[in-house]
Amino acid sequence: MDTRVAKKKLGLKDRYAAMTRGLDWETTYQPRDKVFPQDQYEGIKIHDWDQWQDPFRLTMDAYWKYQGEKEKKLYAVIEAFAQNNGQLGISDARYVNALKLFIQGVTPLEYYAHRGFAHVGRQFGGAGVRVACQMQAVDELRHYQTETHALSHYNKHFNGLHSPHHWFDNVWYLSVPKSFVEDAFSSGPFEFLTAISFSFEYVLTNLLFVPFMSGAAHNGDMSTVTFGFSAQSDESRHMTLGIECIKFMLEQDPANVPILQRWIDKWFWRGYRLLTLVAMMQDYMLPKRVMSWKEAWEMYAEQNGGALFKDLARYGIREPKGWKDACEGKDHISHQAWATFYQYSHAAAFHTWTPSAGEMQWLAEKYPDTFDTYYRARFEHWAKLHQGHDRWFNQALPMLCQVCQVPMFFTEPGDAGQIAFRESSHHGMKFHCCSDHCKEILDNEPVKYAQAWLPVHQIYQGACYPPDVNPASPGDSPVREVLRYYGITGGEDNGDFADSPDRRHFAAWHGQPTPPAAGSTP
Repeated sequence: MDTRVAKKKLGLKDRYAAMTRGLDWETTYQPRDKVFPQDQYEGIKIHDWDQWQDPFRLTMDAYWKYQGEKEKKLYAVIEAFAQNNGQLGISDARYVNALKLFIQGVTPLEYYAHRGFAHVGRQFGGAGVRVACQMQAVDELRHYQTETHALSHYNKHFNGLHSPHHWFDNVWYLSVPKSFVEDAFSSGPFEFLTAISFSFEYVLTNLLFVPFMSGAAHNGDMSTVTFGFSAQSDESRHMTLGIECIKFMLEQDPANVPILQRWIDKWFWRGYRLLTLVAMMQDYMLPKRVMSWKEAWEMYAEQNGGALFKDLARYGIREPKGWKDACEGKDHISHQAWATFYQYSHAAAFHTWTPSAGEMQWLAEKYPDTFDTYYRARFEHWAKLHQGHDRWFNQALPMLCQVCQVPMFFTEPGDAGQIAFRESSHHGMKFHCCSDHCKEILDNEPVKYAQAWLPVHQIYQGACYPPDVNPASPGDSPVREVLRYYGITGGEDNGDFADSPDRRHFAAWHGQPTPPAAGSTP
């Protein structure tokens, strides 16, 4: 009888090597540069793919076990929240509007990221990075699913949550996140890694998942905070891999440094402009606030980002060009964004309102140098109009930045009384930008950005009307027909919160008298 030979158990490092590099192969009937054509055309030079290191050394079998345990805990909380009518325990029905903006503008980004990592993982010649991209693709798909499941409970009780995918593809303000992720998705594989794994995941993601999820807990929404912190453990891994991506490329060849610097400049600024929506959510859409956007920026961007760029300086990387302007903008962007959405909430799938006297006092304390000086008076004026049944809605269409696609409401650095405006020309056509940094991005890639799908332009061209409508017909209401094309139900999904069914229903659920409408909606 043969003696059994006990197989030596592989250590973590050897097991990881066997499950990644051990699965790689050498090409035979096609040269390697034809099998992986996209890992060269951006100009990034990789001499040794084996230098790629995953600090977690996570293999796929361990990954599924780890995520399965998290999933059981997450869905237990989501189910308990639903069975116990958790929507009744939130601080205020206004809070749900932050969730509406989240599922409309953030959740679809997760699915795009899933597709993006699945695509670019195929393009790299190194097995280690391909496995890392595969796992992150699964992570992003999981985030999309868990966010959808957690927020679907609110769709049973509140308006403005029923058509997030249609809205993401069509509604004007959602072109901001959509253009961001499609810009990354349509770039090369190394730029995609810089855009998503580094600039968004490492530099900016904490500004979304940490303070906002803390705010969800503070407002009684345990369903949202649970999926947020479940995702944050993945985000921590993504952040570590993001910095590994950058250092790997920098260490491979000095010629990679200027290419990466340009991408870091571009994607920091694109991500920062996207976070304008998060700034607004943080300061204006949470009835019970944990911290201001300014405080979150100082903690998670200035401290963490400042340390990061000092670390990268040894490779020849400086801080992004827009860094100083972003740090100055922390005092302004949330107020400017909320003021704009307040005027256009008849064309949005969530409600807005003027902050109460107590909330304005909080804002004045958090923004002592700017809120009372630049923003309080307009909110008080609009509140007075609404009390007189003359709620202000802006019926004009705003000019959009050609790059970030945010309406042109940002002000000049150092002069908050002057709207920033930049102009570029390409093939005899003029293009408008909201800042020096968006203009530089446009000037570096004019062919790409000249093709941008700008919703205001599409409306003027008649592309955002139902097929049974002739936009030139006299007597038609362009606003009404565009909303019908969007699938936004007037008087339910849009308008002022004070006049909304959400407000009346929430009061009735708590046995409170039905509040009178404060004004009228168009």
